[in-house]
Amino acid sequence: MPRLFAALELPRDATLSLSLLRGGLPGARWIDVENYHITLRFIGDVSGPTADEVVNAFDRIRRKEFQLRLQGIGSFGSKKPHSIWAGVTPTAELMALQGEMERICQRLGLPPDPRKFKPHVTLARLKTARAGDAVRYLEGRGDFVTMPFAVDRFVLMSSRESVGGGPYVVEESFPLEPVGAGARSAAEDVRAYYGPL
Repeated sequence: MPRLFAALELPRDATLSLSLLRGGLPGARWIDVENYHITLRFIGDVSGPTADEVVNAFDRIRRKEFQLRLQGIGSFGSKKPHSIWAGVTPTAELMALQGEMERICQRLGLPPDPRKFKPHVTLARLKTARAGDAVRYLEGRGDFVTMPFAVDRFVLMSSRESVGGGPYVVEESFPLEPVGAGARSAAEDVRAYYGPL
């Protein structure tokens, strides 16, 4: 069974901007441009029936379209960096969508995601890169930013057993409601949860 995860795809302009960050870091294994994405929830290796339950539950999510922007770059692994990423400016809409997915997955019996959600796009894996080289690479590109782009759907993707970084396949897609349609906004979510502010 393939490994599943929920994600947002990136438009061509954003992937083009990200592709310009490739190179200049010895020992980095760069992710193929067509595999750039923002992971919302890692689901993992699940059975066919569980995958069907996830698809059915995600199909009932009603959220409005929203805008995102990529901004800044950084690394995971403080003393020994193991990956380079581009940041995603978090929005209330993004956090609400991700939170709903997390609640759905836990209701379906999947273990909670142990990591705090930090939206990002993985650009490279570092196995043999030296920490000093990674620091120099990041220092020269800290002002990275893209124009805002529209998010009008999320997807369920799969990855086959590999070293990591793709190839990824879109298994299902779930459209978001156009602004002005009947979906709940993030502000309405907050009011529904906490009452009037």
